[in-house]
Amino acid sequence: MPSVRSWLLLGWFRLTRRKKVWVDTSEFDKSIVNSQRKDTSKLPASLYRRNHIEWGEVDGFPCATFSPRGRSNGQHVLYLHGGAYVHSIEQAHWRFVSRLVSQVGCTVTVPIYPLAPDYQYDKTQAVIAATYDRFLADTDPARQVVMGDSAGGALTLVLARMLKEQRRPQPAHLVLISPWLDATMRDPAVPVVDRRDPYLSTPGLLEAARMYSGELDTADPLISPINGSIDGLGHISVFIGTRDTLLLDSRKLQRIAAREGVDIDYFEYQGMVHGWLLLNHIPEARKATDELIDVLRKSGPLAPRPTDHGRTR
Repeated sequence: MPSVRSWLLLGWFRLTRRKKVWVDTSEFDKSIVNSQRKDTSKLPASLYRRNHIEWGEVDGFPCATFSPRGRSNGQHVLYLHGGAYVHSIEQAHWRFVSRLVSQVGCTVTVPIYPLAPDYQYDKTQAVIAATYDRFLADTDPARQVVMGDSAGGALTLVLARMLKEQRRPQPAHLVLISPWLDATMRDPAVPVVDRRDPYLSTPGLLEAARMYSGELDTADPLISPINGSIDGLGHISVFIGTRDTLLLDSRKLQRIAAREGVDIDYFEYQGMVHGWLLLNHIPEARKATDELIDVLRKSGPLAPRPTDHGRTR
């Protein structure tokens, strides 16, 4: 049963008509301009006090690496933010990354990768691959994690497949948060789920897929990674809510895993919206984050969990 806070969040989405941005493509186009105009590299001072943060560049694009001020467990996470390939990273992403560093004791690298419509999938994926090579390739694969929300979840699978094709070691863990795995949105049940989602909607997603894919068919596994095998990839964990238009993607991935004999961790939260883990003010986000932290700690030989603001879970 969803908490009172989550019901209030749903009401706020409806009151502020957040879904209109994704229903009306003209509003969606405006949202892209507004999002990319923001200086999303500016972080709250509190995050610098809580973490050690270093900035760098990969192929001319900014990249931030968060590490704990205290003891590190040696685990390195590559975090790929969501935003339908067109929206910039948001403050909620930065705060989520900071919580991971504080509570797990890991290092997290976050590339501010190129966005559509100025860039398409090939450039975006090349920058992400280069970021992996620069920051994670020298880390023991047993301590590597690639994690992403929404479009970042798709990019996580694309990168893992790229490494497999190159016969390179797999990251120990792939974490997909509300992943967008089928950019075609062709599942006949999508309209039913879309009506329950107070935020995302199919028209905006299709517009974003068109911008990102360029001349490539959106059904191609580079755009819709649901259309490829997951056999031989790192261990996969999926977090999805039932009020998310992308719910069917995750359920299909679970079926593919069963068919291919791949063991995955699958967490489906009743009544939760897209990317709810990033919203730490609702109890369901904190519970799901706790579950995420637990699966991360099981993915490699980690140090004892550090204290988070004087509180130990």
